Amino acid sequence: MKRSLASTALALVLGFSALPLAAKTTPATSWDYLQPDRDQVIASLNVVELLKRHHYNKPPLNDERSIKIYDNYLKLLDPSRSYFMASDIAEFNQWRNQFDDLLKSGNLEPGFAIYRRHLTRLQERLDFALAELAKGVDKIDFSVDEDLQVDREKAPWAKDRAELDDLWRKRVKDEVLRLKIAGKETKDIQELLTKRYKNQLKRLKQTRGEDVFQAYINAFATTYDPHTTYLSPDNAENFDINMSLSLEGIGAVLQSDNEHVKVVRLVPAGPAEKSKQIAPADKIVGVAQGSDEMVDVIGWRLDEVVKLIRGPKGSTVRLEVIPASNPPTDQTSKVVTITREAVKLEEQAAKKKVLHLKQDGRDYKLGVIELPAFYLDFKAFRAGDPNYKSTTRDVKQLIDELRAEKVDGLVIDLRNNGGGSLQEATELTSLFIEQGPTVLVRNADGRVDVLADENKGIYYNGPLAVLVNRLSASASEIFAGAMQDYHRALILGGQTFGKGTVQTIQPLNHGELKLTLAKFYRVSGQSTQHQGVLPDIAYPDVMHTKDIGESALPAAMPWDSIRPAIKPELDPIKPFLTQLQSKHDQRTAQDPDFLFTRASIDLSKQLMAETTVSLNEVKRRAQQAAIEAKQLKLENDRRVAKGEKPLAELAKEDEDALPAEDKGKPEDDAYLSESGHILIDYLSLNPSLAIH
Repeated sequence: MKRSLASTALALVLGFSALPLAAKTTPATSWDYLQPDRDQVIASLNVVELLKRHHYNKPPLNDERSIKIYDNYLKLLDPSRSYFMASDIAEFNQWRNQFDDLLKSGNLEPGFAIYRRHLTRLQERLDFALAELAKGVDKIDFSVDEDLQVDREKAPWAKDRAELDDLWRKRVKDEVLRLKIAGKETKDIQELLTKRYKNQLKRLKQTRGEDVFQAYINAFATTYDPHTTYLSPDNAENFDINMSLSLEGIGAVLQSDNEHVKVVRLVPAGPAEKSKQIAPADKIVGVAQGSDEMVDVIGWRLDEVVKLIRGPKGSTVRLEVIPASNPPTDQTSKVVTITREAVKLEEQAAKKKVLHLKQDGRDYKLGVIELPAFYLDFKAFRAGDPNYKSTTRDVKQLIDELRAEKVDGLVIDLRNNGGGSLQEATELTSLFIEQGPTVLVRNADGRVDVLADENKGIYYNGPLAVLVNRLSASASEIFAGAMQDYHRALILGGQTFGKGTVQTIQPLNHGELKLTLAKFYRVSGQSTQHQGVLPDIAYPDVMHTKDIGESALPAAMPWDSIRPAIKPELDPIKPFLTQLQSKHDQRTAQDPDFLFTRASIDLSKQLMAETTVSLNEVKRRAQQAAIEAKQLKLENDRRVAKGEKPLAELAKEDEDALPAEDKGKPEDDAYLSESGHILIDYLSLNPSLAIH
């Protein structure tokens, strides 16, 4: 395929040229050296062909797709509409319906031309920001009543340079004000921002043709779905360079968020998770090696930040982090020191606890199995080692131990479990069902492969609940979905992540293409994609589906369904759900932790609805003080209700401020404890479930 595509590409490129963009200005730097090369042209044609033949959806590359590519590219280059002007967009519109034909013909020039203009505008803006700073941070007047629009995703493009200048004057002013309120001295603010913009300018001038090609081809590939991406030769050695830091890093999954790098989730038992100081949706704004000077990484590409964070096992990295719990106007950061290490299999192993609860005048004991990941020691398994370590083998042993303790029921805790071995998801399901299919995998040609439990018999047939949250993903969703579809367990907690697609790596002549070629389905025929698994009884979740999860990703493939693999059976849980929900509502109506979480979510929604910020210092400080007062009141209301000492001020790194699940007894974990109470409710309503 590559040989024929290569000859086609060369012939077409020699015979077709793009309309040139008019030169609007004479920039300090000429970007004319950024031109597509022969290998990139061939790779682009390979990508077109692979998507056409092998992508799960096989959508046509036509004018409709062209518009999506164009919009995606503009959003990738200028998500806040702060660089391009309306006149630039008017010029680019000549290609709006042509990207399908351009890509099919191997003509990459329009993609490069738009990127070159982007670099010109970016350089102009950085030069402008530096000129504003050169006037002196101490000269900025913060007594003026003016606002900055911070949510500009749908803002109109600036009509001229003067409008763009005013926007950037306000942006610089806002950055200074944020740092000033965060406690930075004027001299330090001047130095920090000047250094930041100069570094961005320096990195801008190091742009290579490969950077342009990767951005353009990804703008094309990600219109199919967010997990179909092009990896340049430099990045191809890392299967998920744009997402994962689990290999001798900090154990975090990251993604770009405009000019920041955002934490998506933490790898169970990884260094970041064990630090208890980093959380999903936190923003990383600085990276330092050991005791070296902190490097400001705002405005950096994701892969460059990843390279900084990665390092030798045993070495330390310091991260400057803006917590997701901060109000939008609060840029107060904290520095977290982490020792890099590879995640050890034994640290991800299943663990057991016993939950002691009193309900209706009776004492109950419930077994809890905490499962951070679906793991399997493949090396030992393939070598035939009879003692190989796996999720299912460990869970079986823990069930035996809990049986010996005469527990009344079992809770499987899958919170924050990002998945792992598909084989283990199937094997674990087999412990709780008689026999049958566990998950369906549908490929691009419509063929459905059925993974099934072939062994007859149930290992544990007692009362069962599965606790999930937004960060329960992939294999966790397959297991939880099977437990729900077989009516084997109550599913409690939050809506799960919703990643129900399968990717493969396809080598190219130049780099690699990560391609979505299959989709997971539950035995009921429902996809786990986009929607995830919906709990039978939902708990309030501080993680917003807008920020975290598959549905938060642009162009995420939709939920759908196929023919079920099992016949519908009478659901023994459904008749009791209304009563279970009612008892749960009554119990949590005055529960301090549930009240706190619900109130925190309401406050967060109010703050996120704000699309502008005041640039008047007095108003801004008053606004932030009011927000912090509300947050402090929420925290202290919770503490007083639990008989704890209230705080004088919010202490972001106070040990006492850690979530209940990170401290002490399992009974102190409000969500785990409530899951136990719901399971006891179900046992009381349906006594036939009792363990005999």
